[in-house]
Amino acid sequence: MPKIKEFQHILQKKRIDFFISTNIDFERFNYDMAYFSGYNGVGALIIPKNKRPFLVVSRMEKERAKKGKIKVYSPRKGMRLFDFIKEKVKLNNIRSRRIAVNKEELTLLLRDYLKKSFRKARLVDLRKELYKIREEKTKEEIGIIKKGCRISDEILERCFREFRKFKTEAEVKAFLEYETKKRGCNLAFPTIVASGKNSSKAHHDTEDTKLKKGFCVIDFGIRYKNYCTDTTRTIYLGKPSKNEIKVYNHLLEVQNKAIKNIKLGKNCAQLFDQTKKDLGKYGRYFTHGLGHGFGIKIHEFPNLTEKSRDDLKENSVFTVEPGVYLKNFGIRIEDDILIRKGKVEVLTKTGKLLKIIDF
Repeated sequence: MPKIKEFQHILQKKRIDFFISTNIDFERFNYDMAYFSGYNGVGALIIPKNKRPFLVVSRMEKERAKKGKIKVYSPRKGMRLFDFIKEKVKLNNIRSRRIAVNKEELTLLLRDYLKKSFRKARLVDLRKELYKIREEKTKEEIGIIKKGCRISDEILERCFREFRKFKTEAEVKAFLEYETKKRGCNLAFPTIVASGKNSSKAHHDTEDTKLKKGFCVIDFGIRYKNYCTDTTRTIYLGKPSKNEIKVYNHLLEVQNKAIKNIKLGKNCAQLFDQTKKDLGKYGRYFTHGLGHGFGIKIHEFPNLTEKSRDDLKENSVFTVEPGVYLKNFGIRIEDDILIRKGKVEVLTKTGKLLKIIDF
């Protein structure tokens, strides 16, 4: 149970009676529930400010929910989820005047259910506090993310070894997804495979189109034990020109320098500015942030953007992903980075020297 007590201190400080995170959609991933309990499914997580937290799930989900260390209850047959939650809150002598929620994850339907069940309660949004508490990872979280990165590297390297058998962008994407599922993992986000002129789009929608000669950007990440990874490698299909090799090597040099510039306490906006400056004449073709934190969610704190106020913290995990997007081609190189005990560790090990594939 990562940081339950730390979160309860926040609830106490803000005079909030309890936090609730609910999910009624089998296809929806509930980040807060997964983070605090390890369970992700239909049900509800309740964290009182000064009592033991508990889950409320259907009988069908009870055994799966028990894998965590949080007490699990199931409604009686025929009883509605929110009626049972209200009953449990009352039986545990938990007040319900101020209830914390994450409004980013709270649908209008769930808000209506909460309002009907706790008519006199005031809902308090704690999304910023939830992001902050997840920014510094625990030892257990770091171990999971490291293992996830090793699995992700293994999949990417196999993809590159077998790349000549692929005919379309969709086939590459399908291969990465299959290898991910085969290892008992899920995708962290929709995979991007952008070849030829498509590589000039930072977030190309991969389609069933033929792979084209030129640079091919592959942005790929898995979700292992609820935690994400995020890696981008750019390869070349065919024979690159001297200028294309020059641009690639320049970006790689800049990306490596950006990683070397990382220090505990460093301001993220300063890192962004230095990287854009190091890109020289290509700086104006760098159209997105330098990176982002990740963990249970693919985008978390810190934000390595131009106007970021975040500083790099101990036990933080984030990406470094400069890119250059010209008219006819684009290149992006992305690694996952950990700061631990003041030292910088690159978690993604897939090679970054330009891989050229006969095509």
